[in-house]
Amino acid sequence: MSAPQFTVSVVTQYLPEQSSSADDVFAFAYTITIRNTGSVTGQLVARHWIVTDAAGTVDEVRGLAVVGHQPVLKPGEQFEYTSWTRIATPRGRMQGTFFCITEDAHWFETPIPAFELAQAQALH
Repeated sequence: MSAPQFTVSVVTQYLPEQSSSADDVFAFAYTITIRNTGSVTGQLVARHWIVTDAAGTVDEVRGLAVVGHQPVLKPGEQFEYTSWTRIATPRGRMQGTFFCITEDAHWFETPIPAFELAQAQALH
């Protein structure tokens, strides 16, 4: 049997209207694209996120589905969704894992590479 494989790409955006530097609240949207780059059909079942702000505060988020969906992806198919998070500093990072299963009930994990959360002026 071929190994299942999902790959993940991420685009982030700072949300100034949901943020307040006076209150140490910085909000970021992230758009995730999950593509089945393997040769077997798989389903994304659950996720585990590790969100770290610039002060080193870590928040872990675990749960079933992504934005209410557990997409089934055939080889070559992709699923895209947008969600958001808040941290207490203008910079931070996220990384995680998607927990997936093949049609014949073999579990596999898809790593979500670390990506930066950054308010534009925090980059300078």
